[in-house]
Amino acid sequence: MTETNPQQISVKKILPLILATAIFMQMLDSTILNTSLPSIAKDLHESPLNMQNAIISYVLTLAVFMPASGFLADRFGTKKVFIFSLVLFSLGSLFCSLSQNLTHLVISRIIQGVGGSLMTPVGKLALIKTFDKNELLKAMNFAIIPALIGPVLGPLVGGYMVDYLSWHWIFLINIPIGVLGIILGLKYMPNYKSTEVDFDLKGFLIFAAASLLLSISLELFGDMQNISPVLFVFILGFLFLYYYYRHARRGGNPIFPLDLFQVRTFRVGIVGNLATRLGISSVPLLLPLMIQIAYKQSAVTSGWIIAPMALTAIFGKSSVIKILDRYGYRQTLMVNTFIIGTLICLLAIPNIHTSLYWFVPIIAILGFFNSIQFTSMNTISIADLRNFQTSSGNSLISVNQQLAIGFGIAFGLIVLKLFENSNLIEGEMHNAFRYTFLTIGILTIISGFVFRRLHISDGKNMKSKED
Repeated sequence: MTETNPQQISVKKILPLILATAIFMQMLDSTILNTSLPSIAKDLHESPLNMQNAIISYVLTLAVFMPASGFLADRFGTKKVFIFSLVLFSLGSLFCSLSQNLTHLVISRIIQGVGGSLMTPVGKLALIKTFDKNELLKAMNFAIIPALIGPVLGPLVGGYMVDYLSWHWIFLINIPIGVLGIILGLKYMPNYKSTEVDFDLKGFLIFAAASLLLSISLELFGDMQNISPVLFVFILGFLFLYYYYRHARRGGNPIFPLDLFQVRTFRVGIVGNLATRLGISSVPLLLPLMIQIAYKQSAVTSGWIIAPMALTAIFGKSSVIKILDRYGYRQTLMVNTFIIGTLICLLAIPNIHTSLYWFVPIIAILGFFNSIQFTSMNTISIADLRNFQTSSGNSLISVNQQLAIGFGIAFGLIVLKLFENSNLIEGEMHNAFRYTFLTIGILTIISGFVFRRLHISDGKNMKSKED
């Protein structure tokens, strides 16, 4: 990079904070609604079962519009698109709080989803283009912490707000955070553009259809009584992915060029993200469910039990750079995935008469290693991308991550339902949860072998500068 001036130094200090603000807002909003749905349903005179549309509409909008984030950033500039996304997300949050019926809420959630689909990918893209490879790990490490804290704090904050304020505040809380992000973005967000921009509309529509179908199938997979239509939608989603592959092979300027997958570290990062999140993503959902259903405790209690995961994630971020510098990405990711899988298996040990406090140290340690996992996977995925690949590569990583989290949650619930309907649990719902944790823990351990495809030297260009 060229010599740094005071303005560049300020940007480098503030930019990770701006991205962290965006990630926190999006991740908090993805989970805070879960504990609030019954209260919202009562106020809007709807069945709680129908309220799932408020969650599904947001997830589907993210999946559909994320692929366009790289093109829009290249065309209009990272600063303009990022500010626009924050304004849209904040307005969507305001409209959600003012909703008078379910239709209003769903439309408002779609507006939020469009903002959210651009906010995080464009913020990450600005970060990647601002920092040298040997500075990026430290910057990304700071920005990624809200992705760990948001899903843990979401149910806890949502529970308290519904109990002591009203459900409207779970949306209104986004507005001051959004305003802070807009102010910081106007002053410090760089406005990177690309001179050559050619939007692959056909490719976008094909990939958006694939993302939409796969997301719908994930949301419907919980209905195990009639699996045929769900499988049809799921298979159709993969057929659209294959159609996109055929489209991208013909050349031109596809929205996600196939040469991205010729970069081995990118390929391993994408597959590893998808595989390891099958187990990791379902824990923040399954453990509170078990505490509420099997142990008959409140939503606030279950929120407090998993809260230590957020605290230890912060400690994990201070260690990850030293660990990666010493052991490298290959060894760190393999061993770390094995540790996470083992910790998930340990959640299966306590029986129904065991104290709830037994889970606290396991969850606390899990938060520490999750922090290492997400930072390592995110940075190795972009380690060897060329400058002309960063926009499309970053967009694809964001889409993959969103789908991976969805797959993980759906997979955990499917395994739980299978055990619930089996003879193994002997009428004890708690045993269904125990077998589920054991299954997803073992699969997480196995997923660690994906990272064997990395070379010992991979990620050396990401090695941080000495302070």
